[in-house]
Amino acid sequence: MTTSVSEKVFRRGPFPVKFRLLEVLRVTPITPHVVRITFGGEDIQGFNSEGADDHVKLLFPEEGKLKPVIPTMGPNGPVLQPGEKKPDSRDYTPRRHDAVAGELDIDFVLHGSGPASSWASKAKPGDLLGVGGPKGSLFVSNDFDWYLLAGDETAIPAIGRRLEELPAGARAIVFIEVSDASEEQKFDTKANVTLTWLHRNGAEAGTTDLLNQAIRGLDFPPGDYFAWVSGESLSMRPIRDHLLNERGTKKSWVRVTGYWKRGLSDHHHDSQN
Repeated sequence: MTTSVSEKVFRRGPFPVKFRLLEVLRVTPITPHVVRITFGGEDIQGFNSEGADDHVKLLFPEEGKLKPVIPTMGPNGPVLQPGEKKPDSRDYTPRRHDAVAGELDIDFVLHGSGPASSWASKAKPGDLLGVGGPKGSLFVSNDFDWYLLAGDETAIPAIGRRLEELPAGARAIVFIEVSDASEEQKFDTKANVTLTWLHRNGAEAGTTDLLNQAIRGLDFPPGDYFAWVSGESLSMRPIRDHLLNERGTKKSWVRVTGYWKRGLSDHHHDSQN
């Protein structure tokens, strides 16, 4: 049976947003610059994440305080109580959610300054963090002939989760840009995966053309495919143009997203498809 475009890729939501106060259960180093923090606690009940590239809003405590400010949701968005200061926040991808165990994994890139990196570098069991969302999920069918997944360090949680959720028999071609070989990760997947790591070798993140050149140089296999690429916002534009205008990929089957932008500390994810 042929599945229509709308059935193979579609968005679920928007969902009602609830802000939760979660507790750090474990801190696990993954690479020299990536740490995985596992959250839990009573407030995680009802949390749900259906899509590999979902994102949640993390709310960080003010310097010197244990608990972050947790807003309530009003008809026009988050509401703070009188005297409360809006907390620093960043968007992150749920790397793993286990509803039975009541656990949520978030991977943090430790890159120096910034509220997320600074908090994660010192996080320990018992610390508290605010989590809001996800407010929507992108559903991608598992019956594409193959998948193109690509991105930099910020895209690894979504790529890793997608690979681990793909069934046996699925095929994925993956390009991931990292600083060097020490930042490479392993993924537990049943799928047939061809994974190429691209090393910046001293170049600053967001300044290279590695992902663009890798995708342009790929001999695309026959059949229907879904392409998912994320990374620095400006570097995503030529990749999007290549997929849509030169490869002729169906627009509904392309998801190119700027997860961050050079020179901007609090960039909101921007979809360019």
